[in-house]
Amino acid sequence: MSKKPHPRAARRGLPFDPLFRQVRKDAWKFFLGARGSHDWDHTERVLRLCLRIGKKERADLEILMLSAVLHDIGRAEEDKSRGRISHAEAGASAARKILEARGVEPEKIERIIHGIKAHRFRKRGNAPATPEAKILFDADKLDSLGAVGVGRAFLFAGEVGARLHNPDTDISKTRPYTKEDTAYREFMVKLRRLKDRIHTREGKRIAAERHRFMVAFFDRLNKESQGKL
Repeated sequence: MSKKPHPRAARRGLPFDPLFRQVRKDAWKFFLGARGSHDWDHTERVLRLCLRIGKKERADLEILMLSAVLHDIGRAEEDKSRGRISHAEAGASAARKILEARGVEPEKIERIIHGIKAHRFRKRGNAPATPEAKILFDADKLDSLGAVGVGRAFLFAGEVGARLHNPDTDISKTRPYTKEDTAYREFMVKLRRLKDRIHTREGKRIAAERHRFMVAFFDRLNKESQGKL
């Protein structure tokens, strides 16, 4: 990996200010040696989706951008613990230290921390309660859908040593971070339900199209694996 922050974002028209540049550099350091499924590229895709949705929702783009670049900095802790540590909680703790060191106002810090904690919201914990937290949640989930989502699902499966495909396996009896934690398992357990959890109007529109693509992909994968196509 390069020794400096990824240069492509600046060429794609992302707004920059001194604080954002500093925090972005701080965040990037957490991704040295990151796994491909949750690397710095994922963060920048989420950032771009946040800006796309945030402009339509008239969100506070400063809060949104800072939340986006910091949202996954605890991912390495979760990976090392094989899922026992929540990367949202670990990331929120690390983000608070970064933001305080950069002199960010306490009120802004709390809004950013809320977004980081809430972006992983599932059945329990912190539900996204602000426009910026809802947008970050949506952007993060959208990056798990569509063609990018398929690619990331297979990347993660490879990272944990999973099989290519297991359509005949009883998914209810499989466990994460095992040989049966395939891309198909990820789709069945989580990804196919994501479109119904999106908050924003623009996010729902993007999710619907990406969901259709993903359903069609796994349908074809099932047929090809069975020799039907």
